[in-house]
Amino acid sequence: MEPATFVLFGATGDLARRKIYPALYNLFVDGKLPQPFSAFGLGRREWTDESFQANVEQSIRQFSRRAANDEASLKSFLRAFRYHVLDIGRKEDYASLLERVQVREDELHMAPNRMFYLSVGPEYFEPIAANIQESGLGSSNGWKRLVIEKPFGHDLQSARELNRKLSQSFDEDEVFRIDHYLGKAMVQKLESLQQSNPVFQALWTNRYIANVQISAIETVGVEERAGYYDHVGAIKDMFQNHMLQMLMMAAIHLPHDSSSDKVRFKKKKVIEALSPLQKHEIGTNVIRGQYKEGNLKGKPVAGYLSEPGIPSTSMNDTFIAARLHIENNYWRGVPFYIRTGKRTNEKSTRIVIEFKDPLKPSSQADDEQIAPNLLVIDIGPRESITLRINEKDPVSGKFKAVSIPLYESQGDVPEAYENLIFDALHGDATFFAHWDEVELSWQWVQPVLDAFADNQVPLHRYAAGSYGPSASDALLAQDGYHWWFDEKIEQAETSGNPSESKGEQYAYNANH
Repeated sequence: MEPATFVLFGATGDLARRKIYPALYNLFVDGKLPQPFSAFGLGRREWTDESFQANVEQSIRQFSRRAANDEASLKSFLRAFRYHVLDIGRKEDYASLLERVQVREDELHMAPNRMFYLSVGPEYFEPIAANIQESGLGSSNGWKRLVIEKPFGHDLQSARELNRKLSQSFDEDEVFRIDHYLGKAMVQKLESLQQSNPVFQALWTNRYIANVQISAIETVGVEERAGYYDHVGAIKDMFQNHMLQMLMMAAIHLPHDSSSDKVRFKKKKVIEALSPLQKHEIGTNVIRGQYKEGNLKGKPVAGYLSEPGIPSTSMNDTFIAARLHIENNYWRGVPFYIRTGKRTNEKSTRIVIEFKDPLKPSSQADDEQIAPNLLVIDIGPRESITLRINEKDPVSGKFKAVSIPLYESQGDVPEAYENLIFDALHGDATFFAHWDEVELSWQWVQPVLDAFADNQVPLHRYAAGSYGPSASDALLAQDGYHWWFDEKIEQAETSGNPSESKGEQYAYNANH
């Protein structure tokens, strides 16, 4: 790996403290940082190099997945860090930063390879990129890379405008758009699951698969993010980026040993084939909800409208479920069901592949039901792959479902930010969102946003501690399916549609 300087905008922020510094430290421990390596943290606080290093050390001791027990190694890591006071709008601050970076590179005999990580609000992306280019920080004598966090725009038009502005300072192959779900180990395994296993590759089509379910639900509510979350909701915070990225990874078909460009090309083909929803179809294919008061793990929980900082009239969505179709030869006719929501009964990110009904054995009784085969990919908090098959009980003579573990994570594994920062330093863009994917995702979502704004889709109120509104279950029931692995519960709910003012929440356990 080529020597590099890591320049972090937003060095005093929460993301840097919780994720970025621990990720860099664990990469250092594993010998995965370039040598030599230099890091500059930027912020408006009047910190010294020493106070900055002390803050980095504190974040490692508090948030690193591995304890910093080797004091000599930790001190060696911290010596790479320098702090520079910078106001994003002050051009002279960039000039003085360039001088310090060049001095440090000369000291370490480093080429001017620089990675700029923008851990700041999206409104600062364009001015920072422009000032990097104008100041000469992006040297032509080495490579430069720009790493940015979501959100990448707040709708299709703003995303296109932001990309247009960034492209004036950085080429597309120099921009690394982080989607931390793509850094998760199990999501990355989706790339090779069917690619390296012919048995799955043969089954990965509409000939054998009945439906695909992708869930990312969580027990937490809006918490301290009210000011941000009430303007974006679940559809922008989760669906447009994380959920559609997982859909692309689940639906991808790759030849063996595919390159980064091939992976991104295949992902683009998947999202291109996603059938757009016409205006009259949105209400029957997209469910939106908002949690109200309820009980979670036996404790009362406030509703969204009672959360601090949330207006009592808010129509913001905290839950989204949708039915999508991919119109290509592999997936035509297979519904993809996606759901994501807050204040649900459990925290879980999971992909379930439900295979088509098996042929009826001659020994099966007419009234005996055989459960479909499932491939269950648990992404978090548990990481595993399980295959559910049917076998005949030798005692009763009846068929029963049996789960066979195919993979389970053992021990401590790298976190998402470790994987992504390591790849960015390598220049490997496989698990970063290409602009084409981002634009096509916004194109699919934009009509849904418009329908929400026009109040054309009912806002269902679901009880905290449930699995979302019953309309989400009805969405699958229309096709003869149900969400897998939800516990059986019943909750009252209300809807923005008076004709649906009360209902029941039904879910199913693993043995349904």
